[in-house]
Amino acid sequence: MTQNLELFPIGNCAASALIDEAGRHVWACAPRVDGDPFFSALLGGTEPEHGFWSVEAEGHTQIRQSYVRNTPILRTEITDASGASLEIIDFCPRYRQFGRTYRPMAFARLIRPVAGAPRIRIRLRPTVNYGEAPAARTMGSNHIRYVGGEMTLRLTTDAPVSHIAEERVFRLEEPIALFLGPDEGFDSEVGGRCQQMLRDTSDYWRGWVRTLAVPLEWQQAVIRAAITLKLCAYEETGAIVAALTTSIPEHADDDGKARNWDYRYCWVRDAYYVVQALNRLGAADMLENYLAYLRNLVDGARGGHVQPVYGVGLEPALTEWIAPNLPGYRGMGPVRVGNQAHEHLQHDVYGQIILSTVQAFFDERLFRPANVDDFRALEPVGDRAFELHDKPDAGLWEFRGREAVHTYSSVMCWAACDRLGNAAQQLGLLERARHWNDRAAKVRATIEARAWNPELGRYASAFGGDQLDASLLQLVDLRFCPADHPRMAATMQAVEAGLRRGPYMLRYALPDDFGEPKTAFNFCTFWLIEALHLSGRTDEARALFEEMLERRTKAGLLSEDIAFDGAELWGNYPQTYSLVGLINCAGLLSRPWTSVR
Repeated sequence: MTQNLELFPIGNCAASALIDEAGRHVWACAPRVDGDPFFSALLGGTEPEHGFWSVEAEGHTQIRQSYVRNTPILRTEITDASGASLEIIDFCPRYRQFGRTYRPMAFARLIRPVAGAPRIRIRLRPTVNYGEAPAARTMGSNHIRYVGGEMTLRLTTDAPVSHIAEERVFRLEEPIALFLGPDEGFDSEVGGRCQQMLRDTSDYWRGWVRTLAVPLEWQQAVIRAAITLKLCAYEETGAIVAALTTSIPEHADDDGKARNWDYRYCWVRDAYYVVQALNRLGAADMLENYLAYLRNLVDGARGGHVQPVYGVGLEPALTEWIAPNLPGYRGMGPVRVGNQAHEHLQHDVYGQIILSTVQAFFDERLFRPANVDDFRALEPVGDRAFELHDKPDAGLWEFRGREAVHTYSSVMCWAACDRLGNAAQQLGLLERARHWNDRAAKVRATIEARAWNPELGRYASAFGGDQLDASLLQLVDLRFCPADHPRMAATMQAVEAGLRRGPYMLRYALPDDFGEPKTAFNFCTFWLIEALHLSGRTDEARALFEEMLERRTKAGLLSEDIAFDGAELWGNYPQTYSLVGLINCAGLLSRPWTSVR
């Protein structure tokens, strides 16, 4: 089993939190997923006894945790030495109310005795300004307000308020409810209201899961991954963040060159892969909401430069800075806020915008199918793709110190032109279809001439080069080159030989701005699994897929990276890329439903 990062996400597409194995909220941000962490204990702090929300049983001997089936509602059971036990139900409310979705920036905890009368202590210690100080506190008759930072939070409860304020140990003799959310009065009895919220939230998620077209095999793994991908959506704008955390390092920091990044933003590339995976499960709601985000992004670009990453509110400036009061995950700082990638040139984004959008020209399920006006708005994105297909960029791995004409970026530009041709054909715009198909042919010819290395007999990761990276495996999924083509078969063989480390895959093997890679990249291992299957090595692919399932946390999730020996997960968590790979491979490898009929 993997070690560390044993964290259970809860959320509602507005609020999210990570809960550790002790049942503590150790990470949550307000007022948005990219905001100030009021629970910051995951990354430490100048006040080490702050930044969390715990429910502690005196003399506890056992803690068990699991999700309520087909929901992101977490159940934690704590037992003490005498056999007394309690149950904690953690969730963020989400359900339909008054003709709209109710998804407040709020967290509910329901605590009840299961056996005996355990003695418990509740500690609620939020921080402000990235761990700089504890939040200030004021009290009311049945609430506590936590003031400071970007949002004032109010805890409303039917427990004795002084028990919580004084962190007093008390007997849990009857159920209690705690609702931490906006600084607003609670309009009904808190216990009964929270119980109703729990029922409605459970019904919502179980109903959503029923809409998914899951594969026959590995259903629980796929459902958990799909729910968590949905938790990474900021539904108000349609943004999808790459992960819920910042600055979980990619490997142990033993050389002072920490690879710590803030992933709480919307990468056009990552979001494309997320909607692609959820589309394969039939989750059209995520696609439709993200398309609204993309339309706003494209309008803002006005036919010009599109960044690889934006804020969840479409903010273009994500200036990177170091939070001085947080020492980092297991003390391995720095803790970064913002991401310099917003300054990069990454030309693959033009393809990902169009690939994310093109389904809307064909999908009759959508409330808002794409039309001719949408096609006209997309054409400037295609113009940029054609213009930049043979120009250097930072590449999908976001190299900070060098540029090249990356094959993956160029193939994505080809895909942009190719899919615009498909959309034009669907709309009956035959002249535009010929225009975009001609452009796609020109880009393809350039790639075949400049990305192919005749001496080595394979594609290279950059034009005119000899290096490898795992993104070359994506030439099959993008329909640029079939898996059984001799050029692709040779490239697959070279990528596996050069980048595989035991069961796992590197992104690339050569040193980058921070030295040599020290961990494997989980998404690339899933790319390898796809390639093995498509090249006829399905038994190997299934074995490697089962290996990756064994590496998941107790929550059933994956982070970005894994140690070469598979013993520890690293990188931001939960990582959308990795969960996308799990979903895609399960669908590809599973036996069909017809096999059981």
